[in-house]
Amino acid sequence: MPESKTTSPSVPETGVADLGLFGKPLFQDPGARALRRVGVVDVGSNSVRMVVFDGAARSPAYFYNEKIMCALGAGMADTGHLSPEGRVRALSAMHRFAKLAEGMGLSELTAVATAAVRDATDGRDFCDEVRAQTGIKIWVIDGKEEARLSAQGVLLGWPGAYGLVCDIGGSSLELAEISGGRVGKRVTSSLGPLKLRDIKGGAKARNAHIKETMQGLAEKMGDQRDRLFLVGGSWRAIARIDMIRRGYPLHVLHEYRMTRKSVRETIQFIHDANMEELRAEAGVSSARASLVPYACEVLSRLVKTFKPKDIAISSYGIREGMLYEQMPQRLRDRDPLIEACRFVEDKDARSPGFGKMLYNFILPLYKSAPEPRKRLVKAACLLHDVSWRAHPDYRAEVCFDNATRANLGGLKHSERIFVGLALMNRYSSKRSPRFGDLIEMLDEQSSSEAEILGKAMRFGAMLWMDKVAELGEMRWHPKKKELHLRLSAEMMPLFGEVAQARFTSLATALGAEAIVKATKG
Repeated sequence: MPESKTTSPSVPETGVADLGLFGKPLFQDPGARALRRVGVVDVGSNSVRMVVFDGAARSPAYFYNEKIMCALGAGMADTGHLSPEGRVRALSAMHRFAKLAEGMGLSELTAVATAAVRDATDGRDFCDEVRAQTGIKIWVIDGKEEARLSAQGVLLGWPGAYGLVCDIGGSSLELAEISGGRVGKRVTSSLGPLKLRDIKGGAKARNAHIKETMQGLAEKMGDQRDRLFLVGGSWRAIARIDMIRRGYPLHVLHEYRMTRKSVRETIQFIHDANMEELRAEAGVSSARASLVPYACEVLSRLVKTFKPKDIAISSYGIREGMLYEQMPQRLRDRDPLIEACRFVEDKDARSPGFGKMLYNFILPLYKSAPEPRKRLVKAACLLHDVSWRAHPDYRAEVCFDNATRANLGGLKHSERIFVGLALMNRYSSKRSPRFGDLIEMLDEQSSSEAEILGKAMRFGAMLWMDKVAELGEMRWHPKKKELHLRLSAEMMPLFGEVAQARFTSLATALGAEAIVKATKG
């Protein structure tokens, strides 16, 4: 797979390229629409996975996702060949994926193979066999290309991300530097759990090998003490266990954060635990769980060597990097959160486009708010009506569930909960006790701000006419503690008893006096 020549402009870490502007959504653009039903296959050392993206929006939507644990790289240290059993399973999986792609109407599947296939003496023979039997061409990529694609996957979720991407597979480990939307230095190594398992001499020999190899990687990569992005199934398994150890209530791996201290504590927790019981509780497969202890040894040395300021789990990696590779630059440059919310609004809201009006109407409340907060306000306004089909008794809960668990990029966990709580308050002034442990993750100020945003959207939606009408004008005077509402004669009939009550409720939440004025015309 040739290396991309395009680069992304520098954008803030929030990925906000068009904050405050509602440009034309790119999912209607022909270049973006061409990304509907993009099929990719990742032939890894441990697993073979097919993902079909609906990539028209900036955040990837997983139309289909299936993984087979084949362990192609098992035993290669002794034989130099792909695992015979793994090869049979992988070929069977490729037959199935080819048939699925045909049924889905995909024009082709883009397949890449990584460490096991590129290192095995029979790797080329396996690729030829797959192509002869299924018609799927497998691109065998080198370690640096694997690192680049994985880093691009991280950039798909965090356009302005900076730091070090570490992708662990079954037979290799790659590092890539990212900054300002670009992929920089890249290195590859043999620190995959399948290869470590085959090292003779036990833990002492493995740890010596890991330490020596990691030091060599550090010399090539230089100082990397910003954020560490972890990509790969073994890292995600460790993160799941970290959640269990901490009693963490939001089980969304993407953007999950760990510290160096929590990594040390979780590695010790895994060492002391009954692995079978822990595996079952974490929902990790037996094949994956058997590799976790080796991955722990690597992670321990990785963190000691690079000393990152913090650690983030990325669910996006090489497969998402392959989608990113096909995106037009103008789509890459968009904020993944805002574009995805636009896409959902267009698909599910009763009046697509009204979210823009609602945002502009309540924006005076946020004149002095920092840009990242305005971004969340915009996202909430776009999503404010997408759950209208839910039963009225459960609509508020559905809104919270959707926001906190949706497949959205560019959102920290605390931001997911903020948007979810705002949408809950959009439909109800009561907080569901079901989500108490999640809401407690917000500080008091953020919780209060989410409630105010929800009440503002709840009131603004009462003035709904159509997406080109003027809603009126709201003015907020925080020093005077006055909330002013100006409505034209045409709009006044919409300001009925329920609307008045909701406006008063918003003013009360702000600790302000509600003042309503009618304007001429």
